[in-house]
Amino acid sequence: MAKENIYQALEVYYEKVEVCPLRNRQFNFFELVYVIAGGGSHAVNGNRIPFQAGDLFLITPQDCHEFDLEGICEFMVIRFGESYVKEYQWKSIDHIECLLYYASHLSASVLVHQEDKRLVAQLIQTLQGVLKVELMYNEDLIRPIVNAILVIAARNIAQIQLKPLGETSDAKIVQILNYIQQHIREPDLLKIAAIADRFGMSPTYLGSYFRKHGGESLQAYISAYKIRLIEHRLLFSDLRINEIVHEFGFADESHCNKFFKRHKGMSMSAFRKGEVVSVEKY
Repeated sequence: MAKENIYQALEVYYEKVEVCPLRNRQFNFFELVYVIAGGGSHAVNGNRIPFQAGDLFLITPQDCHEFDLEGICEFMVIRFGESYVKEYQWKSIDHIECLLYYASHLSASVLVHQEDKRLVAQLIQTLQGVLKVELMYNEDLIRPIVNAILVIAARNIAQIQLKPLGETSDAKIVQILNYIQQHIREPDLLKIAAIADRFGMSPTYLGSYFRKHGGESLQAYISAYKIRLIEHRLLFSDLRINEIVHEFGFADESHCNKFFKRHKGMSMSAFRKGEVVSVEKY
């Protein structure tokens, strides 16, 4: 299987094609593909689904994908490497890296909200206009547009990952999940009593409510989310282990290692050294 590489942190281009130019390829970078016009089917890691105008696909590093086109299709392609994700300060949604890295199981369009579909369509139209002319500071115009598309993609991916929540579920569960993600580095605020008080519930009711609407226990979700973030720090950041320990509010490295080993079966240093076959998907 052939592999594709990129040689810049960010590459953006428009394509109008009748046949997919790259087939059965494995990438070592992220790729967002927006369908401007046309249709057909899209295969990612062996999963094949139909596509249409307005769809946005995310291909993550080591994914294998290809398009089968039904006639002429138009695409906007955004390619970016790990360095691009790491260098941008995502501020209040700094878990965006994890949403991207752990989205390799997604095959369908990442856009699930109608308003976000309209926003992305407008951003893609603006991006096309910028690309049509070669002027100074084009890259400075392209980056904020790409970042806006990334943020929209990330929040839709987050919603997709909440599949246990049906459309008729109580919206409060989403508020609780947002609260947990916001305070994941503050152990005192993640205690059941603290969360229950924040949302006006008793601790007992909160536990049963979360299991009913979230599909798992509250503590299991908090632990899994925290592990996912720590995994990301170990694999994709230059932070020292003691800095990661401090970031997530552990008393010391020993406590953090016990927590990590309980879930991953190895120490943080062993995980960072690559003594693992693959990153677990949550």
